[in-house]
Amino acid sequence: MAVDQVVKQLVEEDYEKDEKQRSIILTEGGTEKVEQMLQASGLLKSENLYDFENTTVVHHVNQALRANKMFQRDQEYIVKGGKIIIIDEFTGRMMDGRRWSDGLHQAVEAKEGVDIQPENQTLASITFQNYFRMYPKLAGMTGTAATEAAEFYDIYKLNVVEIPTNVPVQRVDDDDDFFRTAKEKFEAIVKEIEAAVVKGQPVLVGTVSIEKSEMLSEFLKSRGVKHTVLNARYHEQEAHIIAQAGRKGAVTIATNMAGRGTDIQLGGNLEFRLSDEHSHVTDPAELEAVRERLKAEIATEKAEVLAAGGLFVLATERHESRRIDNQLRGRSGRQGDPGRSKFYLSLEDDLLRIFGQQTLLQKVMNSSLADGEAITHPGFPRRSRRRSRRSRRATTISASSCSSTTM
Repeated sequence: MAVDQVVKQLVEEDYEKDEKQRSIILTEGGTEKVEQMLQASGLLKSENLYDFENTTVVHHVNQALRANKMFQRDQEYIVKGGKIIIIDEFTGRMMDGRRWSDGLHQAVEAKEGVDIQPENQTLASITFQNYFRMYPKLAGMTGTAATEAAEFYDIYKLNVVEIPTNVPVQRVDDDDDFFRTAKEKFEAIVKEIEAAVVKGQPVLVGTVSIEKSEMLSEFLKSRGVKHTVLNARYHEQEAHIIAQAGRKGAVTIATNMAGRGTDIQLGGNLEFRLSDEHSHVTDPAELEAVRERLKAEIATEKAEVLAAGGLFVLATERHESRRIDNQLRGRSGRQGDPGRSKFYLSLEDDLLRIFGQQTLLQKVMNSSLADGEAITHPGFPRRSRRRSRRSRRATTISASSCSSTTM
C-alpha cells in the first residue's frame, strides 16, 4: 500500500509507457523522485533504488506502476463485491477465480483500495495449445476459423475447410466510416441508431470495453433512445438480453460481442418471453393460450423487422483480433435473413492510435474534413490491423496451491 501511494504521485514525465509492447519503465527523473519518496517512507535499505538490498522494493514499484498507469478499470478488470475480477479481452466476460501472477493482482487491489489477497503459488503450468495437443484426435467447428487458418496449422497441423452456408447470405457489409475524433464518431453512431429505431430495425452495438459501452449508453440516454446494456456487470442477464436483441426497434449494446451462446431471433425469442413476462402463469390451459398469442405477436414483429432490413450490427471500434469483428458481424444475416453491418472508427481509437500507420493517419488529419464528416474506405481496417498483429502470448493453465488459478 505504501509503494502504491508513492506511484500514485508520479506524472507522465516520470515514466515511459509503450502501449504496443505493454511495457512501462521509470525515467531517470522518475527514479530519483521515487527514491526520495521511498527514503522518506523508510522503505529503502540503501540510497540507490536498484541496489541488491532493494530488489523486492523495485519489484513492488514496477508492478504498482503497471497497475496504476497501464491497467484501466472497466477495461482489463472490474471491481465487484470488494474483489478485482479480470475481464477476458476477447469475450468481455468476467474471469472469476483467475488472478494475475507475480504480485500484479495485489498491486491492482492496492490501487483500488480493496482487501489484498495472498498471492497464489504456481506449482506447474502448461499452455492451452500444448494441453490440447496431448489429445490423440483434434477437430473443431466455428464460423470464424478462416482468418486464423495459418495459426491452426502452425500449432495443431490442422487444415481449415470452408463449408458454404445452406442459404445464401443476404447481409450487406458496409465499408467502415472513419472520423477525426471519438466525439464525432459517437454522434454519428447515435444518429445512425436513431434512424434505425424510427423504421423499426433492431440494432446490436458492439463495443471493445465496459467503459466505451457505458459512454455510448450516456449518449443514447441524453437523446432519449431506449436501449439495453450488456457487459461484464450484467453477466447474469446476458442470455435474456441477447435473446430479445432481434425485436422491433430494440437497441442492445454489448461489450466484445462474440457468440454468447444465445441465438438472436428476429421478432424475439418465444421461450425467453414466456419466462421473462409470464413466469407467474401456472395453469396449463392459460399458459398455452399465452404461448399462442406470443407466437402470433412474434410472427408479426418478425415480418416488420424483415421489412426494415433485419438486424443491424453496428461496431464502435475495430478489435485487435479480426475473429472478434467477424463474430460480431456474423450475428446478423443468419439463415438467409437480411441484415447489415457497419464499423465506425476514429483517430482516437486505441487500435489506430497505438498501431496505425503514421503516414496514413497524417493523410487523414491533413485532409479537408469538415467537423463531423467521415471518410468511407475499405482499406483502413486492413492496414491498421496488419500493424497490430503482434506475437500471441501463450495462455497457460496452472496447477496452484490455492483454489483459484494463476494466469
